Amino acid sequence: MNLLLYNTETRAKEELKPADGKKVRMYTCGPTIYDFAHIGNFRTYVFEDLLRRTIQFCGWPVEQAMNITDIDDKTLRGAIAKNIPLKAFTEPFRIAFFEDLATLNIEKVEHYPAATDFIPEMIHIIEKLLEKGVAYRSQNQSIYFSIRHFSTYGRLSHLNMEDLKPNASGDNEADEYDKENIADFVLWKAYDPDRDGKIFWQSPFGPGRPGWHIECSAMAMKLLGHSIDIHCGGVDNMFPHHENEIAQSECYSGCKFVRLWLHAEHLLVDHKKMSKSLGNFYTLRDLMKKGYTGQEVRYLLLSNHYRTQLNFTFAGLDGVRSSLARISDLVDRLRAIREEKIDNLVDGALAKADQKFKAGLLDDLNISVSLAALFDLIRELNILADEEKIGRAEAELVLGQLEIWDCVLAVLPLRKEVAPPHLQKLLREREEARRSKNFRLSDELRDRILADGFLIEDTPNGARLKRK
Repeated sequence: MNLLLYNTETRAKEELKPADGKKVRMYTCGPTIYDFAHIGNFRTYVFEDLLRRTIQFCGWPVEQAMNITDIDDKTLRGAIAKNIPLKAFTEPFRIAFFEDLATLNIEKVEHYPAATDFIPEMIHIIEKLLEKGVAYRSQNQSIYFSIRHFSTYGRLSHLNMEDLKPNASGDNEADEYDKENIADFVLWKAYDPDRDGKIFWQSPFGPGRPGWHIECSAMAMKLLGHSIDIHCGGVDNMFPHHENEIAQSECYSGCKFVRLWLHAEHLLVDHKKMSKSLGNFYTLRDLMKKGYTGQEVRYLLLSNHYRTQLNFTFAGLDGVRSSLARISDLVDRLRAIREEKIDNLVDGALAKADQKFKAGLLDDLNISVSLAALFDLIRELNILADEEKIGRAEAELVLGQLEIWDCVLAVLPLRKEVAPPHLQKLLREREEARRSKNFRLSDELRDRILADGFLIEDTPNGARLKRK
């Protein structure tokens, strides 16, 4: 299967072909662990997971690295404010991040490098850039990359360099005029006791800490090689972060750093930018407290094409709950089929749906097309089931196809949930009360089951419990 992906750098869809012809090497920008990740972050991480799963669906093994940024202004400020070591401050947020990944059923990747573990690699790259004359020491003793020595700077973001404003590099330096060019960016920040407290690393350039941009280049090239197949992140990372990664990496190695750049668009909340000041800022844990599940949140986050803005609303989450219920109802209906039929009407519908499902994925992860294929199939199967034209073997065939699709979506309600034994016992007692025409007891037992979060459904094969 040929997978077409939109390359931000070329502004065109390109076929994915691993450089070594064997596996796809992919680097994805992970969290800065100074706080809990918010749902905007997870929109990007779910997109990256969908991409990873689709590549594997196409038959390519993936070696992926997702960085954990534990050195930056915010992590240092947090540790200094609490007067604790940097790792003591960041570790709870690192643990929470991996818990959230599991909640959203995001597949584990091969490497989760932390910036603090790659300081020697960063120093080595900076030394080489100084030797090549593309980096320089400023008056405040920080080391900067000089963009005038990289002729293609700006090729990813397609920005007009003459229009750049002060702090375009995103370094948040107090004195931007210490740099030769406003877009030059810091590779090594000289130690400032007022800013950094007791947190610093020794280097040939003096005590200090690495800049944010050099961290990703060092980790990506150390783990995946000087030239990688795919680099992903949110659209806000495109400039300056990814632009700077290209410049410093290619000047260091002499190789093209990344073949395909992919960027996910922003998540909005009620058509507004998410911010704490507007009261529309949500972490995954906030949504869990409101009664939503990781499955529901994942479905919403992947339901729009990654290159279009996603508008988050609670009404949208409620709609997702209904969509998942439709899928679950069909799955239960198919599992309940016992008779054999010879109508053979399912094969055609299944083949058509599978073709459409794959066509959507292969066209730059056009998930809307793939989900439409799923729900078109559900509608057709429900009609056939109403007409009693689906046999047990065909039902098993459909369930098998849904399992295959879920290797990519990782969100379909295919696992049969068994109600707790005490509720199964109450259901049997209720059925006996109904047969005995003791409707008062039957209603009491029903209410006790409802209070525990389950519904009672009457089917041709008897009553069953289903979570509300």
